[in-house]
Amino acid sequence: MNRSSRALIPAATLAASLALVLSACSSGGTETTAAPTVTVSASPSTGTSTPTSTPTSTATATPGPDGASGGGGDLGDGVGGDASSRCTVGELTAGIADGGGGAAGSYGVAIVLTNSGQRSCTLQGWPGVSFVGDGNGTQIGASAVLDRSTAHETHTLAPGGEVQTIVRITQTGNYDADECRPQATDGFRIYPPGSLESIFVPASGASYEACANAQVQQLTVGALATF
Repeated sequence: MNRSSRALIPAATLAASLALVLSACSSGGTETTAAPTVTVSASPSTGTSTPTSTPTSTATATPGPDGASGGGGDLGDGVGGDASSRCTVGELTAGIADGGGGAAGSYGVAIVLTNSGQRSCTLQGWPGVSFVGDGNGTQIGASAVLDRSTAHETHTLAPGGEVQTIVRITQTGNYDADECRPQATDGFRIYPPGSLESIFVPASGASYEACANAQVQQLTVGALATF
């Protein structure tokens, strides 16, 4: 995989672009069975493209949030091998990239997980995703619903290897303000599949405004995939 194909984007830059390019939420579907293992190798960058920011992640050992994609996310069907081969939070860094866009009312954000450790490790399934804020990691609103129509292969990440998940976010303006209770956020809490430890991914601005009402389902997350 050519890592130069996707540069991580600072949250402020991405927030500005999302105001212009919006994407519709992924539609539901039948869960796809696991496909063969995919190996992700870090390859030398080509050309002059360089990441525009260094991902910042903070590991926490707090229990996962309640909801459809709480702590641990979901490993999905067909999980095999030794759990010790899974990438740990201490071996991962995370950042934000453009998740594509299209229709008004919602948009996509890519959460990119990079193996920053010294060994190859595996990731498979759907991560737990939620907005957090208040300067102390408090969850805001409902955890993301898992889009089970997306395939969930086991990905083996060599050191430097990357995978991503697309998070679809419905804009708070689509809801009644009294029902939604819009609130600014500090970013995302991400639980790698199978983990009860999380990574904080900073993101701020109007594009990352959350509905504080946990009865409003604003987020949808797909399975981890290569790009």
